[in-house]
Amino acid sequence: MKLAYLAFDRNGRQVSDTVEAQSVAAASESLRRQGLFVSQIMAEGEAKAPTQKRSFLARTGSKRLQNVAMMMRQMHALVSCGTPLVEALTALQDQSKAGPWRDCLHDVRMQVEEGAPLSMAMEKHPRYFDAVCRSLVAAGESSGTLPDMIDRVANITRKQLHVRNTVIGALIYPILLLGVATAVLSILLGVVIPKFGELFAGLGVPLPPTTQVLLSLSLALQSYWWAAAILAVGLGVAIKLWSASAAGKRMLDTIVLQLPQAGKIARSFSTARIARLLGTLMESHVSILDAIQLTRQSVSNCHYAALLADAEEAVTHGKPISEAFASSDLISPSVCAAIRNGEQNGQVGALLLNVADFLDEENEIIVRSLTSIIEPVILLIMGVLVGTVAVSMFMPLFDLTSLTQGGGG
Repeated sequence: MKLAYLAFDRNGRQVSDTVEAQSVAAASESLRRQGLFVSQIMAEGEAKAPTQKRSFLARTGSKRLQNVAMMMRQMHALVSCGTPLVEALTALQDQSKAGPWRDCLHDVRMQVEEGAPLSMAMEKHPRYFDAVCRSLVAAGESSGTLPDMIDRVANITRKQLHVRNTVIGALIYPILLLGVATAVLSILLGVVIPKFGELFAGLGVPLPPTTQVLLSLSLALQSYWWAAAILAVGLGVAIKLWSASAAGKRMLDTIVLQLPQAGKIARSFSTARIARLLGTLMESHVSILDAIQLTRQSVSNCHYAALLADAEEAVTHGKPISEAFASSDLISPSVCAAIRNGEQNGQVGALLLNVADFLDEENEIIVRSLTSIIEPVILLIMGVLVGTVAVSMFMPLFDLTSLTQGGGG
């Protein structure tokens, strides 16, 4: 049969194509022998099915994580006390508001009611339930520990939601300040400064260089605002299309990791996410190769996906994960040393979870500290810009007053 797949090569580049094979397992093995690391593979035609129902809520990461985290927490509470799975899903569906999420729960409930496993029902909605979530649920179904696995999914999702909310919450105030500064400067250039320009033209006073520059900028903005709007929209669309391409995404991922301070934070966040997913999967008795592959599917940065692909290849040849991680500068030496010690003690999963907790706490402190520094810097820049505009506009009036008093004397 013909299968559509999404994979990464050894350089981290994304490859999307079709392959002929008797089964998904055979296709995956064939692609692996070609040096490709499969991220997603399914029958052609099914790969596009989930995107047809894609909605704004499904695309919004925070809302999706919030829905899944709440579902898993409540389902764990219901299933743990003996509630049948279908009844638990029915209760979750009834309390949800009408929309894509309720439709998703309805479809999952219907499939489970018809006899399908929960993990298989979740496969129809990959926008909400990622590969890690489905794998943990499947492991729980096969081992008879579904409530425990649902609880682990809830914990992972809650941690991801907490990290996302921490970053977004820290950026809200600086972005708000930038928006206010942009609005104030736009009003000054578009409304206030032209009035001063008419006044200066009537008085015939000499203008300082800064005042002349502001008047020229205001006149250009009034005359060609439409060109500026078209340029801004076109630039935004071009950047969005470029970042969606494979080359653009790779370059963007590279830039993010190489930024002076933000790159270090991005590496720490990615390392914490990888450590948490790997640790949870390994603690759930998922095989190490499957754990690495599932984690790689959940990583957005192509460089970390390539690193996990190298780790998967190293483990296939009998080498430890720490050896693959140590060969790259994406993982800090301290984390590599901790993983190496965990491998020697046979407690890699628990150690990775401890590392993830530590990194998440450190990242939260760093983000808040940087925010506390950025906020006064933005206020200072905003004050300097507005002050420069005010001084430039009133300076000719001060000169005119001095000339008048001097003439009167």
